[in-house]
Amino acid sequence: MLNEEKAPADCLDHRRAGVLLHLTSLPGPGPCGSLGPEAHNFVGFLADSGMTVWQMLPVGPTQSDGSPYQTNSIHAGNPRLVALEPLLERGWLQSAPADDSDAAKFRALRLSWDGFRERAVEADHKALKDFIADNAYWIDNYSLFRALGREYRTCWWNWPRPLRDRDPDALERARQRLAEDRDYIHYVQFLFFSQWQVLRGHANAVGVKLFGDMPIFVAHDSAEVWACPGDFDLNEDCSPRVVAGVPPDYFSATGQRWGNPLYRWDAMQADGFRFWLDRIRTQMRLFDMVRIDHFRGFESYWEIPAEEESAINGRWVKALGDELFERLHQRFGKLPLIAEDLGIITKEVDALRKKYRLPGMKVLQFAFSGDPTNPYLPFHHDRDSLVYTGTHDNDTTLGWYLSLDEKSRTYVDEYLGHPSEDMPWPLIRCALRSRSHLAVLPMQDVLGLDGDHRMNLPGTSDGNWSWRFSWDQVWSELPGKILQLVKLYGR
Repeated sequence: MLNEEKAPADCLDHRRAGVLLHLTSLPGPGPCGSLGPEAHNFVGFLADSGMTVWQMLPVGPTQSDGSPYQTNSIHAGNPRLVALEPLLERGWLQSAPADDSDAAKFRALRLSWDGFRERAVEADHKALKDFIADNAYWIDNYSLFRALGREYRTCWWNWPRPLRDRDPDALERARQRLAEDRDYIHYVQFLFFSQWQVLRGHANAVGVKLFGDMPIFVAHDSAEVWACPGDFDLNEDCSPRVVAGVPPDYFSATGQRWGNPLYRWDAMQADGFRFWLDRIRTQMRLFDMVRIDHFRGFESYWEIPAEEESAINGRWVKALGDELFERLHQRFGKLPLIAEDLGIITKEVDALRKKYRLPGMKVLQFAFSGDPTNPYLPFHHDRDSLVYTGTHDNDTTLGWYLSLDEKSRTYVDEYLGHPSEDMPWPLIRCALRSRSHLAVLPMQDVLGLDGDHRMNLPGTSDGNWSWRFSWDQVWSELPGKILQLVKLYGR
């Protein structure tokens, strides 16, 4: 193992329980949850409940649809998640926004930049300067990408050709012309990462680990595709030749056409997988453990011709996942990575996961097909895995249970021993007593909410990612009940 970076300790060293809740779903002021006081309050709720893991979705800057799986950068933090309360406390912001809109929040962030320049002490200015230097491997490309996007108000492949194609002279002129806007973008990222480290420090101090989510693919309109087009399978006009997705499955009869450009694995291998080394470096700065979304794409990925409107007419293409993970192992040692291995999983995919000792996922909502060989049934779980009642792509457990036909519901009831408790508690107990070392419960299930509180419906673009909980939904005895179950099942 090289000494450039060191992986954190194994977070699945013993049985744990955790909650899946994205930061945007926290209560509080503003258009969505943030890294402010409510995030710290939620850490307290987890600690009081005996939970030691907080899993969330990707935290990058989202695009117009709000999906955390389509972001403008694989490194940057989402400005929407920056909390205003610390800025008010420091005196960099004089007053809170008059409303909870995104526009009002972004105006407040811009005003805080003026306040920072006028009132921040020397140590704060030095901290900002050090942050920019420490993140030089990505932040220059990102800030220029965002500044140019604001200037031209269109996607990067529609910019003037010298900028689209990254002519060095054109880039340098743009850096100078947009210096003020780039400085502000650096400042907002400084706020995000500073507030993140405060939250992570607080969580770790009370025994809570932060668990992130890393999409395998990146958005076409992102700083990384613009900065390193040779890593992606693009046409001469910078449009994708082929795009990512998955074939028809449980979630969609026509599959899912995600639209992300696909990687040129040969080019990535030629430069030692620099793209992935940098990506993991950032993730380890943020999280104690990370889920790799769509892990099976590292063995073979579903390639869809860009002109196709659905994912049906695609094909499986071999990836270089083995070579990539070998390089990551050389650089970092054993990483705290989790493989999202749901969907069509072949023996080759399973062999790749096991070779690098990556725990997989078991989702109980997929378990009750009536087939005793179903791998999601609890008696098939192994210790080196994570069990979920459901994920952000599933209905809530109560919503799922209520949607079952009578025969399926009877089977679930019989398997669970005809419990007297109302759903979702029987399935929560089933997850907690599983052999899997980590049991994760969506916050909606902890609160016993129905399908109206679903986070995402795969294959749709409207009405997703906006759910938020309220502390009014957390009844006073809830932490104690969870703590009792956590102790009962040795977590």
